[in-house]
Amino acid sequence: MFSSLPSHDADSPAQQRLRMVEEQLRNRGIRDERVLAAMSEVPREPFVSPADGPRAYGDFPLPIGSGQTISQPYMVAVMLERLQLQPQDRVLEVGTGTGYEAAVLGSLAAQVWTVERQPELASRAQEILTQLGYSNIHVLEGDGSRGLPGLAPFDKILVAAAAPRIPSALLQQLAEGGRLVVPVGSPHEQQLRVVRKIGDTLEVAGGDPCRFVPLVGEQGW
Repeated sequence: MFSSLPSHDADSPAQQRLRMVEEQLRNRGIRDERVLAAMSEVPREPFVSPADGPRAYGDFPLPIGSGQTISQPYMVAVMLERLQLQPQDRVLEVGTGTGYEAAVLGSLAAQVWTVERQPELASRAQEILTQLGYSNIHVLEGDGSRGLPGLAPFDKILVAAAAPRIPSALLQQLAEGGRLVVPVGSPHEQQLRVVRKIGDTLEVAGGDPCRFVPLVGEQGW
């Protein structure tokens, strides 16, 4: 007698992740296979409220408390693809939230430092990331708009909140050849900017329309 291999139920989180990657990411132009693989593996449901668990893989942001949100999966993928992450990278993330994006970063880079100004969110993110076994992600509480000068330079910097302009402190902490991705604009509408540091020159590109919660801090709103 032959027995079939176990399969996930169509509504299981694993199947929802795979559908999310195929329908929301790959079908909309995300091509970085490392990003797609990481987002196929990192669960989203631990990072949202229990009430929002059934909607964790929907094509929209979700509230996580303290006036913050977990970003739409597609926008997470766009930002990560623009960073062009490498396995050896040291990464700074500004705006931890509950830690989902940090978890994906931790699957793609060597070390991740992530800064959250809301104590309750920083604490929750640390708890979730520890439970999931991420030892290369370091959660700090503070003003992320100022970066972490004592740990700089960083190969990649990701800002998960909207700034009125590209924070000069973060530019100063970017390594040679590094990339910074940040939403820039008004509190209600922004464009995703990609900065690349080459010698004394900063190349600024991008223009993807987006909408993030405001970056609050010394070099934010």
